[in-house]
Amino acid sequence: MLEKIDLTKSIDKKTYRKVMDESVQKLGFLQRECKAAGIPVVIVFEGMGAAGKGVQINRLIQALDPRGFDVYACNRPTEEERLHPFLWRYWIKTPAKGRMAIFDRSWYRIVQVDRFDGLTPECRLAAAYQDILSFEKQLSDDGTVMIKLFLYIDKAEQRKRFKKLEESRETAWRVTKEDWKRNREFERYLRINEEMLENTDTDYAPWSLIEAVDKDYGALKIITSVIDRLEYELDLRKKTGEPGREGAEASHVRERFKNGVLSGIDLSKTMTEERYREDLKKYQKRLEELHSEIYLLRIPVIIGFEGWDAGGKGGAIKRLTSHLDPRGYQVNPIAAPNDIEKVHHYLWRFWKDMPKAGHMAIFDRTWYGRVMVERIEGFCSSAEWKRAYQEINEMESHMVNAGAVVLKFWLHIDKEEQARRFKERQDNPQKQWKITDEDWRNREKWAQYEEAVNEMLIRTSTTYAPWIIVEGNDKRYARVKVLKTVVNALEKKIKEVKNEA
Repeated sequence: MLEKIDLTKSIDKKTYRKVMDESVQKLGFLQRECKAAGIPVVIVFEGMGAAGKGVQINRLIQALDPRGFDVYACNRPTEEERLHPFLWRYWIKTPAKGRMAIFDRSWYRIVQVDRFDGLTPECRLAAAYQDILSFEKQLSDDGTVMIKLFLYIDKAEQRKRFKKLEESRETAWRVTKEDWKRNREFERYLRINEEMLENTDTDYAPWSLIEAVDKDYGALKIITSVIDRLEYELDLRKKTGEPGREGAEASHVRERFKNGVLSGIDLSKTMTEERYREDLKKYQKRLEELHSEIYLLRIPVIIGFEGWDAGGKGGAIKRLTSHLDPRGYQVNPIAAPNDIEKVHHYLWRFWKDMPKAGHMAIFDRTWYGRVMVERIEGFCSSAEWKRAYQEINEMESHMVNAGAVVLKFWLHIDKEEQARRFKERQDNPQKQWKITDEDWRNREKWAQYEEAVNEMLIRTSTTYAPWIIVEGNDKRYARVKVLKTVVNALEKKIKEVKNEA
């Protein structure tokens, strides 16, 4: 495909200046329109080595207000970035509404350069491509305009540019042994890039191929491609409103959650005080040992707690962490999103707090708020919460593919037990801070929340990240079940990692 591109295309200086001047004005206007409409824009620059990505990025941003964009040079990941799933460093750089993020190289490295260098095994490719497609789809569905540019030059032109760069002391450092290897094996690297383009050219994130031998021609095609895409998206949204893909209804699933997952939970389970003390000590001691092992083996652990108000999440988390090294875990209490979080994709604020390898992240409330409180209280559209099930499954799959243990606990109590705990909090001056008017309002919507929770459990309990429903009417039983489940999951994962070594 790439070999058929006509690299002889060029443009004379006079025509270039005239058309570029007009395009600069137009792009500046479109940037302001996107800002006013709250549309985030991602522009990706990929291509062959020495194709001029840096030069072309510089030309493009001359048309933009520098207060409205960020440029990210994404070379080899840092030590910190290597300790996270590969998409982490890109997720945290995604733009807020009305801003632009320009990537000099991007998430395609894992299926492009890293694959060529043997850092991405062939058995990992399918999962990597799926992660990339899901990432771009999620951003696109949330309203981000995805513009992807691939700058192409042939082997002879690349060799000529490498030699010219090496002639100057100021630029010789830019040409590496790896660059020359890719030039020597140009055809193999070309096939890898062609496969990448074919596998990731979608209607929501299409590729624009840029003939990059003539830099003026390339610059003009780049700015024209950006303008065309922004004009199309702005016009589309004026006609149809904000983009939004409806999630699948899955009628057979709807019947299942209407029947009720929670209705079959046995809440009569209890534990004596003596047994509780014994098991608590045993599992906390074992978890302390496992915490050191996951650090040494670089296993990230993600533990999410959801449940009814007064369901016992705080108490379970306290017992879970009491014997752990505080340097190796972080508890993330999740409240309503702040102003910064509101102008990003709803998963952005959770990606920021995902643990690095060997560490543990504990979430008191999670990303599942999208399909519970945000759904019921109308804080998101129907399209947004319906597609969230798939988006959440994809995010958790990415974490597991990166080696993480993902555990999700639903702490379940009945309505009568909740009322008893609410009253206990009201009557105890030391606990009154725990009860709010919102808790009572949520209680009035118990049936709505129960239906939403049933649907959530059905649609997002997967083989790689299953829900664990904790019978919570008896706090002692619930706390031990949480500890025991975590211990068993970590022991299983540690055994798998050691067997693979």
